[in-house]
Amino acid sequence: QVQLVDSGGGSVQTGGSLRLSCAASRYTESWYCMGWFRQVPGKEREGVAFMSSGGRTFYADSVKGRFTISRGNAKNPLVLYLLMNSLKPEDSSMYYCAVVSGFWYSCPTEDVRYDYWGQGTQVTVSS
Repeated sequence: QVQLVDSGGGSVQTGGSLRLSCAASRYTESWYCMGWFRQVPGKEREGVAFMSSGGRTFYADSVKGRFTISRGNAKNPLVLYLLMNSLKPEDSSMYYCAVVSGFWYSCPTEDVRYDYWGQGTQVTVSS
């Protein structure tokens, strides 16, 4: 069974940085997209950043220029990172990584398209 494990969340002040990690195990697809979503209680889950197996990245406008998505090396490509710089209070949320198979270049941004999810890691940014 595919398993995603999120980690790296925490509490920081405005302007601070965090790096989230997501380790995927037992995932054997060659074409896929991995992404980060976030959700606060009472709101819809929001796509934050995505990376395809072909290496293309996509960012939500709200995080563009501040967040960077990347993945592990050739030996371990199914480790996903999200470096979050210049954090703002509105970035506070539960962050989840997710994966969907069958994509090489462009990634879907709708959460319903994703098959497997991590358990989430909380990010809190104080002003």
